[in-house]
Amino acid sequence: MAERGASALSVPEDWTAHPDPILALNRMGSFDWDLDTGLVHMDARAHEVFDILPEDYDGRPETLSSRVPPPEAGRLDSVVSRAIKDGSENYGAYFRVRCRDGTLRWTHTQGYIRRDRTGRPRRVIGIVRDATQELADLEASSLRAAQDEAVRRQTNVVQVITAALAHARSVQDVIDVLKDTHGVRHLGAASLVMGLVEAGRIRLVAEGPAGSFVPGTRVTRIDEPYPMSDVVRTLTPRFIESPEEFARGYPLLWPHLTGLNITSAAYLPLIAQARPIGAMGLLYSDRHGFSDEERTVLVALGSSIAQSMQRAMLYEQEKDLAQGLQQAMLPRTIPSVPGADVAVRYRSASAGGALGRDIGGDWYDVIPLPGGRVGAVIGDVQGHDTHAAAVMGQLRIVLRAYAAEGHTPATVMARASVFLHELDTDRFATCLYAEADLSTGVVQVVRAGHIDPLVRRTDGSCRRVPVEGGLPLGLSAEFGRLEYPVTTLELDPGQTLLLCTDGLVEQPGADLSDGMRALTALIAAGPDDVRGLANLLIQAAEARGGDDDVALLLLRRRVLDNVRAGARLQQHVAPGDPEALTLARHMTRAAVRAWGAGERADEIELVADELITNALMHTEGSAIVTLRVLTGSDRRLRVEVEDSSSALPRRREAGESGVSGRGLLLVDTLTDVWGVEARGGGKCVWCEFVIP
Repeated sequence: MAERGASALSVPEDWTAHPDPILALNRMGSFDWDLDTGLVHMDARAHEVFDILPEDYDGRPETLSSRVPPPEAGRLDSVVSRAIKDGSENYGAYFRVRCRDGTLRWTHTQGYIRRDRTGRPRRVIGIVRDATQELADLEASSLRAAQDEAVRRQTNVVQVITAALAHARSVQDVIDVLKDTHGVRHLGAASLVMGLVEAGRIRLVAEGPAGSFVPGTRVTRIDEPYPMSDVVRTLTPRFIESPEEFARGYPLLWPHLTGLNITSAAYLPLIAQARPIGAMGLLYSDRHGFSDEERTVLVALGSSIAQSMQRAMLYEQEKDLAQGLQQAMLPRTIPSVPGADVAVRYRSASAGGALGRDIGGDWYDVIPLPGGRVGAVIGDVQGHDTHAAAVMGQLRIVLRAYAAEGHTPATVMARASVFLHELDTDRFATCLYAEADLSTGVVQVVRAGHIDPLVRRTDGSCRRVPVEGGLPLGLSAEFGRLEYPVTTLELDPGQTLLLCTDGLVEQPGADLSDGMRALTALIAAGPDDVRGLANLLIQAAEARGGDDDVALLLLRRRVLDNVRAGARLQQHVAPGDPEALTLARHMTRAAVRAWGAGERADEIELVADELITNALMHTEGSAIVTLRVLTGSDRRLRVEVEDSSSALPRRREAGESGVSGRGLLLVDTLTDVWGVEARGGGKCVWCEFVIP
């Protein structure tokens, strides 16, 4: 080591003969080097620094060569020669001296170059001193600083890891954090192993890098001679500070690690609530030993990982329980529906409310009904917890029961609202119920605060179907507003009805209308197959993320090759019920088209409407409308309108300005055959149309 530009010495010409007491006090020796004669005069203290006896030194620099090793001598000569040649006034250097007992010690020299008036160097005077302790202190200080920096760096890494672990929700999340670039590699570890305690054994859940797995250690007993078993059994960390110590302590494991160049290792028990849940090992390839501070940091890291791992294990257990509960509440299987293809999907939210409660109240259901009809239900109970799932399960059951009892869609919804209101809960639910007659394609829809359904046409286009709705279930009963208007739509063969919860529609930063437009575009671009379309929609929801569940139900009306003989539809029309009359007209229109009435479709609709209107106008009760397909020598479509009056219809002549009186004339003109039959205390007016 050299010091150029050191402070110049200001001393008298004969200072070596009268050494400064301060030099002696500071254990410094002095020298005077006459460059003309080449002789170097040294005082007694300088002799001690070079560990040479006065009688053994003749003043020649060559004599000191036995005390200065050649590499050190060459480096010192280079420093002095350069200072003399470049006009420097002084120089300084650290070099090693070999003592008489063969040991080396550090020495420091500082020289002052005296020149004559021409600038020629004539003399070098200076000091020498033992610098062994100084450099040892400096080295120790540097080492401590390096260790402090390493500890500080490790502490920072632990803080970063701990912060990342706070967001870990599963065991794999914890492992991913530790294997991340901010993880254990920043602690200097070359390899990581981690195991969890399960039924008295340790199951390996993480190891790396690739190729470091030790055969036979995937599952080990706690009493086996492995370091992770030791720390789990003793609940104390194990620090292995050398390969020799590793080989002595674990002879079964060490032969498998020799290819990894492991020089030390730290095995930490993962302790949570005073019991071991696992162990972690950090293996190093570039260090020997651990300072007290490093051990403290690693133990703190182990504690943080243990807490996160326990939290993750608890979360996974509760999530499994919650998902099992929800799956039990949803239909286990979807019944086969003649005349339709049905697909259902459910996706849990990516971020639930409480820990381990990643479960919501979304549900779907498909209800087979008499007469070739089917009920489709989609709903969402408020909240994301097991209570929401429990309420959802009860609502699903009562909706199914009310629909199976034969109630109208509006009554089904109203009764479900009353049921929820009477439950011991403060939750409400949105719901949409659609009852479809697959023979005709007539669909009756009621909505309780839910989003509208969508219909995908056969050409791939998609539209939103506005449904006049009522209040959510529970709230409508509380406020005494149990009216649920029925919206009727026609689902043509090949068209698909889509019901979903708002988790499929809502997008961050966008309103519901934007979400519906985006969903409509996605459906239009999707496949015709309902299962493929359902998968596409769920994948889009997963890619978007979000904190709400998604329930999805798709019902596609099949294209029927022919209508079987005996196909029959029936509708009850009460007096003063415009919705029932509208539904009967929808049913008639859909049936004659589905059954292939062709050019006679308009005639059949007109006659059926006339018979229904007559029954409602000229009797005091309701009417029952029946449409059926008859086969024989020819194929016919029969329309029957039954009422409670025994009075037979009679033809009346209508005046030029009369608005009535032409009904039976119209029936007689348009039908192939018609008649009247007695039915109990009432009658049935029927007519038939021959259709190709």
